[in-house]
Amino acid sequence: MQIDCSRRESGDERRLAIAKAARGLIVEKGLEGLRTRDIAARVGINIATLHYHVPSKEALVALVAQSLKEEFRAQEMQRPRDGRSGLALLRMEFEDIVETMLEAPDRLSVMAELVERARRDPAIAQIIGPMTNHWRSILAGIFSRGVADGTLRQTIDPEAAAHIFLGTIAGWRTTQPSREEMVSVFAELERAFIAPAQEEEV
Repeated sequence: MQIDCSRRESGDERRLAIAKAARGLIVEKGLEGLRTRDIAARVGINIATLHYHVPSKEALVALVAQSLKEEFRAQEMQRPRDGRSGLALLRMEFEDIVETMLEAPDRLSVMAELVERARRDPAIAQIIGPMTNHWRSILAGIFSRGVADGTLRQTIDPEAAAHIFLGTIAGWRTTQPSREEMVSVFAELERAFIAPAQEEEV
């Protein structure tokens, strides 16, 4: 489907359209199948205009990564995190993932594709690595807070727990679970992490 660019766009709008088109093609064909001519056709611009905004593969990947980062940040801002317990923050992460999987599944699909490619491409690793490290750091911080405030199990290794959380999400790249399945999995994860006293109150 070609994106309507009939009216004059600002540079930011054009870059957003390019990122959206690239993400759609990554979902459909994978990063290996991504072609600049396909992106240009979908946006409704010529190759020269596309290269003006994204002059290299690295610039295109950086643009896609930035669009993902902004959407994840906007989602996070919808629910205030200040003053929340570790358990409450963990549940909010669960809710964000369920919402993303149901309403914007391309975010996680594209993220997974970039992470996989980064294993073989140092240039992409430099772009996507900080994003994944930041997310893992946030999760580790949530588990650390839960241990400190007593809402999560005292023997948790925060870094290992963060890896378990992210590994669970990565496993959904191809399975596309239903809402009920995701809620069930997160309920099991919560039971594994929750402090005994909190479990009695649930």
